[in-house]
Amino acid sequence: MYMSSFTQTLIHGVKRSIDILGSVAGLIALSPVLPVVALAIKVTSPGPVIYRQWRVGKSTPEQVNLFEMFKFRTMVQNAESLSGAVWATENDPRITVVGRFLRKTRLDEIPQLINVIKGEMSLIGPRPERPAFYNSLEDKIPFFTERTYGILPGITGLAQISQGYDTCIDDVRRKVAFDHSYSLSMYSFKSWLLMDLKIIGRTVLVMICGKGQ
Repeated sequence: MYMSSFTQTLIHGVKRSIDILGSVAGLIALSPVLPVVALAIKVTSPGPVIYRQWRVGKSTPEQVNLFEMFKFRTMVQNAESLSGAVWATENDPRITVVGRFLRKTRLDEIPQLINVIKGEMSLIGPRPERPAFYNSLEDKIPFFTERTYGILPGITGLAQISQGYDTCIDDVRRKVAFDHSYSLSMYSFKSWLLMDLKIIGRTVLVMICGKGQ
């Protein structure tokens, strides 16, 4: 039990250090790209450059934490003003031309590095779900809430690289298994490290090949 507790403390400590260093390095490396992306969003569709949305963060059985997540805006302004909270669909007409490119390359998620630095997210972890869907998913999917118990949600993760964006409840149901697999990897330093390296490699491949959705 002591070794298990020590291992998890070590993993969380190393993981947090990597999150901070990786986020700062990422923002510095991508700083030439950020103004170009911001300008492209601004001149092609009205509305803010940065889109803010409440998401469910690291939780416990007693408490569900919320945080405001940042993304480059990929949809038209007020995309859900009439429909309310709904999942994006394939070829969703609400997604702008620039937004479609940002989603495919995952460049829309760069502002989330700020969330990582603030300690609200990790570079790698379960996908942060929207509160509007949370109760419904909790009722329909076994062990859904447990996926973020004690773990910060991530910009990328095993579920994200294995499936992409959610378009329906079946997509979320499949992702839960990936999220729990990632949680299990954190009981061993070696298995966690190998898992994170695998996720990082596949994430870079998705960005380069434009395989995001």
